Amino acid sequence: RDLPALFEQAAERLPSLLPAASKEQLLYLYARYKQVKLGTCNTPKPSFFDFEGKQKWEAWKALGDTSPHQAMQEYVAAVKKLDPSWNPQTTEKRGKESKTVFGGPVVSSLYQEETIREEDKNIFDYCRENNIDYVTKAIQSKKVDVNVTDEEGRALLHWACDRGHKELVSVLLQNAADVNIQ
Repeated sequence: RDLPALFEQAAERLPSLLPAASKEQLLYLYARYKQVKLGTCNTPKPSFFDFEGKQKWEAWKALGDTSPHQAMQEYVAAVKKLDPSWNPQTTEKRGKESKTVFGGPVVSSLYQEETIREEDKNIFDYCRENNIDYVTKAIQSKKVDVNVTDEEGRALLHWACDRGHKELVSVLLQNAADVNIQ
């Protein structure tokens, strides 16, 4: 199988693995994704007060001149480690349907309402559905960081506010959601 296609499938798989991933694993994956898509880090270091942005920048910067090929291999291996049952061949057919006009799979786009199988849902799906019980349990059990962001940089608080889920917003705030997260 060609590595770029495998990498794109791994990138499509990642959002559903977010609740199981540690902060370190997410930074590891983030850095490799940026290395593949944008090459060597050449952006200015974020401000001292942008803690998360600084962590992401440092993880990417640490890769130095790592080749995109190596970054793809490491990314795919990390996704397989997070989900040993992941089988890229089973997603191949679906991947062909979600091509953009530029020829690559759609990795992130505005959320589209669709029926998602229960086992494929991630914390953001439960938040969008206003599943207060699930979100509360996930946060209180420390399985999910209340300030985790999706691939577009949106936090649970963003989604809950966007959907008008007032009670869920209240729950997130009670669990120390950062109102200034960007």
